[in-house]
Amino acid sequence: MARIGIFFGSNTGNTRKIAKMIKKRFPDNEDLADPLNVNKATAEMLASHSHLILGTPTLGDGDLPGLDADCQNPSWAEFLPELAAVDFTGKTVALYGLGDQEKYSDNFCDALGALYDFVVARGARVVGGWSTDGYDFAASKAERDGEFVGLVQDLDNQKMLLESRLEEWLKLIGPEFGL
Repeated sequence: MARIGIFFGSNTGNTRKIAKMIKKRFPDNEDLADPLNVNKATAEMLASHSHLILGTPTLGDGDLPGLDADCQNPSWAEFLPELAAVDFTGKTVALYGLGDQEKYSDNFCDALGALYDFVVARGARVVGGWSTDGYDFAASKAERDGEFVGLVQDLDNQKMLLESRLEEWLKLIGPEFGL
């Protein structure tokens, strides 16, 4: 069993793309599981990993992806209730999120903040905080103490920074994950 699980929710496929990019950076690492969409996962699958990389887009006015956010398939909104009884104590979690800082400046990457709150409330140790420098937004529930709770990507307005930001973030979380 792989020690590190990569789970994501997605609507357009961009969060999935980043999950696959993470796995591709470490192709021979047997500790790193293949990325899995949460609509195909179970609570037991997620709970079986000591280290987790979790990704989510923010939809609409700050929503987690899911059927109520007009996604075609279930996603985080439906999966989090299944995880309610999972104890994250002792788990190391890194988060990444996608959002549009221009169109949704008042709730930029809010879903990332919701995911953070969920895992922290259940005992997770979250690593991989990310600087807000280089972003232009009004408010974000993913911002705590002047930094984001995880990697933030804006593929609508800053797609050209995807690779460099991801690479820098993976170097940041690498020691915590043994990557």
